[in-house]
This record gives sequence, C-alpha cells and structure tokens, in this order.
Amino acid sequence: MKDEKDELRSLLIALDGIRQSPKYHPEGDALFHSLQVFELAQRATDDPVLWAAALFHDVGKAVDGPLHDEVGADLLEGLLPARAVWLVRHHLDLLKDPRAARRRYLGTPALRDLEQLRRWDLGGRDPNARVMSVDDAFDVLFSAEPSLLEPGDDDSEHGSFDPERP
Repeated sequence: MKDEKDELRSLLIALDGIRQSPKYHPEGDALFHSLQVFELAQRATDDPVLWAAALFHDVGKAVDGPLHDEVGADLLEGLLPARAVWLVRHHLDLLKDPRAARRRYLGTPALRDLEQLRRWDLGGRDPNARVMSVDDAFDVLFSAEPSLLEPGDDDSEHGSFDPERP
C-alpha cells in the first residue's frame, strides 16, 4: 500500500507548476486547482471514492493537457478503485457532449457522480483560495477510507465498474 500511495503522491505533485489556460483556470497551476476540487468534494459528500476522483481528476495534465482525462485514467488504473478511474476518464463528458452523456447515463449513479465532479471542477478556480497541503489531503483521504487501495468489488484489477448499472 505504501508503494501505491507514493505513486499517487508523485502523480499529484507532478501537477505543481503545470500552467493552465488563464481563461478557464484563473487560479493558476493544476495542483492548486486539484486541491481546491478535492476540498469542495470533501465538504459536499462523505464518499471517499468521489474525493479520490476529485483529487486525481487532472493528473494526466502533467503528461498531456488535451488528453489528460484518458492519460490520467490510464496512470491511475490499478491504483484507485475502478469507479474513481472511470470518473477521471469521463470527467469531461459533460463538457464535451452534455446531452449524449446525460442520455447515456440517465437514471444511473454514474450521472450523479459525473455531475458532482463537474460542479467541483468548475468551482475549483479561485485564485485566492486557501488549500490544504498534499500531505494533509492524503491524510484526509486515506484516514477516511484506509481500504481505498485494497482490492475489492470496485477495484480495477479485481473487478469492474459498470456506469450504466442503476
């Protein structure tokens, strides 16, 4: 579990200094944004899988900005539960084609999760926000759900997440 946490920490810290378009991200770099999104999620829900998706949703930006959703999900595969990885992979669906996304996932918990993640992603753009450190975010995330990195029904290596299941 320590190795997975170290890998996740490295993926997140790689966002430090990754500049984003000031038009869409006046808050600055991708790490500051991700920590804001995490805190919004933490205040809004008690679901640590959603917290994880919020914290790691943009890790792919350190590798490829335009394809960061796909790249990020690929990097997180096997490190986070399949549901969190799916949310990272699809977190732009409601931006790219909202009607198709809503139609496809209508009546499923996946749509609610995507809508929440989208709302937090949009909300995490305050240039004057105060955010917790990466270490504090990890403490919050993994103390709330110590088994987040353990294999289970929702683990990408040991199961799957079906977003179309109601």
